[in-house]
Amino acid sequence: MAVAYGIVASLVIGLLGGLGLPFTDATLPTVGAGLTGLVAGAIAGYAAREGLGGGALHGFLATAIGGLIVALVLLFVGTLVAGIFGFGAGVAALVWVAATGIPGAVGGAIGGAVAPEPEAAGRPVA
Repeated sequence: MAVAYGIVASLVIGLLGGLGLPFTDATLPTVGAGLTGLVAGAIAGYAAREGLGGGALHGFLATAIGGLIVALVLLFVGTLVAGIFGFGAGVAALVWVAATGIPGAVGGAIGGAVAPEPEAAGRPVA
Protein backbone atom coordinates (compact mmCIF):
# COMPACT_ATOMS: atom_id res chain seq x y z
CA MET A 1 0.00 0.00 0.00
CA ALA A 2 2.96 2.29 0.67
CA VAL A 3 4.04 2.12 -2.97
CA ALA A 4 0.52 3.09 -4.07
CA TYR A 5 0.64 6.21 -1.86
CA GLY A 6 3.97 7.17 -3.39
CA ILE A 7 2.74 6.55 -6.95
CA VAL A 8 -0.27 8.79 -6.41
CA ALA A 9 1.93 11.52 -4.93
CA SER A 10 4.37 11.19 -7.81
CA LEU A 11 1.56 11.41 -10.37
CA VAL A 12 0.00 14.47 -8.79
CA ILE A 13 3.26 16.36 -8.36
CA GLY A 14 4.65 15.21 -11.72
CA LEU A 15 1.60 16.19 -13.74
CA LEU A 16 0.99 19.49 -11.97
CA GLY A 17 4.58 20.70 -11.96
CA GLY A 18 7.73 20.54 -14.01
CA LEU A 19 7.29 18.96 -17.40
CA GLY A 20 3.47 18.97 -17.18
CA LEU A 21 3.11 22.76 -17.26
CA PRO A 22 5.09 24.64 -19.90
CA PHE A 23 7.67 27.20 -18.75
CA THR A 24 7.45 26.27 -15.07
CA ASP A 25 10.71 24.34 -15.04
CA ALA A 26 12.33 25.30 -18.33
CA THR A 27 15.82 26.01 -17.03
CA LEU A 28 16.56 22.91 -14.94
CA PRO A 29 14.00 20.09 -15.27
CA THR A 30 15.72 17.83 -12.75
CA VAL A 31 14.83 20.24 -9.94
CA GLY A 32 11.16 19.38 -10.47
CA ALA A 33 12.01 15.69 -10.77
CA GLY A 34 14.14 15.84 -7.64
CA LEU A 35 11.41 17.48 -5.60
CA THR A 36 8.86 15.02 -6.96
CA GLY A 37 11.10 12.11 -6.05
CA LEU A 38 11.90 13.36 -2.56
CA VAL A 39 8.29 14.08 -1.61
CA ALA A 40 6.76 10.94 -3.16
CA GLY A 41 9.59 8.78 -1.85
CA ALA A 42 9.23 10.21 1.63
CA ILE A 43 5.49 9.47 1.57
CA ALA A 44 6.10 5.89 0.46
CA GLY A 45 8.93 5.37 2.95
CA TYR A 46 6.92 6.78 5.84
CA ALA A 47 3.89 4.64 4.96
CA ALA A 48 6.05 1.50 4.70
CA ARG A 49 7.48 1.91 8.24
CA GLU A 50 10.27 -0.55 7.53
CA GLY A 51 13.26 1.60 8.41
CA LEU A 52 15.99 2.93 6.14
CA GLY A 53 16.32 0.04 3.69
CA GLY A 54 12.63 -0.70 3.30
CA GLY A 55 11.81 2.99 2.99
CA ALA A 56 14.42 3.47 0.28
CA LEU A 57 13.11 0.48 -1.67
CA HIS A 58 9.48 1.61 -1.42
CA GLY A 59 10.43 5.18 -2.31
CA PHE A 60 12.41 4.09 -5.37
CA LEU A 61 9.64 1.80 -6.60
CA ALA A 62 6.92 4.39 -6.09
CA THR A 63 8.74 7.23 -7.82
CA ALA A 64 10.08 5.09 -10.67
CA ILE A 65 6.61 3.70 -11.44
CA GLY A 66 4.99 7.10 -10.98
CA GLY A 67 7.64 8.76 -13.16
CA LEU A 68 7.12 6.15 -15.87
CA ILE A 69 3.36 6.76 -15.85
CA VAL A 70 3.85 10.55 -15.98
CA ALA A 71 6.31 10.17 -18.87
CA LEU A 72 3.90 7.94 -20.79
CA VAL A 73 1.00 10.34 -20.23
CA LEU A 74 3.08 13.32 -21.39
CA LEU A 75 4.38 11.33 -24.37
CA PHE A 76 0.82 10.40 -25.35
CA VAL A 77 -0.46 13.97 -24.99
CA GLY A 78 2.53 15.33 -26.88
CA THR A 79 1.95 12.86 -29.70
CA LEU A 80 -1.69 13.91 -29.93
CA VAL A 81 -0.78 17.59 -30.03
CA ALA A 82 2.38 17.65 -32.13
CA GLY A 83 2.37 14.36 -34.01
CA ILE A 84 5.02 11.71 -33.61
CA PHE A 85 8.17 13.30 -32.31
CA GLY A 86 10.16 10.11 -31.99
CA PHE A 87 13.37 9.16 -30.33
CA GLY A 88 13.96 12.40 -28.40
CA ALA A 89 10.71 11.98 -26.47
CA GLY A 90 11.62 8.41 -25.54
CA VAL A 91 15.02 9.51 -24.25
CA ALA A 92 13.39 12.33 -22.27
CA ALA A 93 10.99 9.79 -20.75
CA LEU A 94 13.87 7.58 -19.60
CA VAL A 95 15.71 10.58 -18.15
CA TRP A 96 12.54 11.59 -16.31
CA VAL A 97 12.16 8.14 -14.76
CA ALA A 98 15.82 8.03 -13.69
CA ALA A 99 15.70 11.60 -12.39
CA THR A 100 12.75 10.80 -10.12
CA GLY A 101 13.86 7.32 -9.04
CA ILE A 102 17.14 8.29 -7.40
CA PRO A 103 15.74 11.12 -5.22
CA GLY A 104 12.81 8.81 -4.48
CA ALA A 105 15.13 6.31 -2.86
CA VAL A 106 16.71 9.09 -0.78
CA GLY A 107 13.29 10.44 0.23
CA GLY A 108 12.09 6.93 1.03
CA ALA A 109 15.08 6.33 3.27
CA ILE A 110 14.39 9.60 5.10
CA GLY A 111 10.69 8.81 5.40
CA GLY A 112 11.45 5.31 6.65
CA ALA A 113 13.90 6.65 9.20
CA VAL A 114 11.45 9.15 10.72
CA ALA A 115 8.43 6.82 10.68
CA PRO A 116 7.45 5.44 14.06
CA GLU A 117 8.09 1.76 14.68
CA PRO A 118 4.96 -0.39 14.43
CA GLU A 119 3.89 -1.63 17.82
CA ALA A 120 3.16 -5.29 18.35
CA ALA A 121 -0.31 -6.06 19.60
CA GLY A 122 -0.15 -7.20 23.15
CA ARG A 123 -2.52 -8.37 25.79
CA PRO A 124 -4.70 -5.62 27.22
CA VAL A 125 -3.92 -4.58 30.75
CA ALA A 126 -7.10 -4.43 32.75
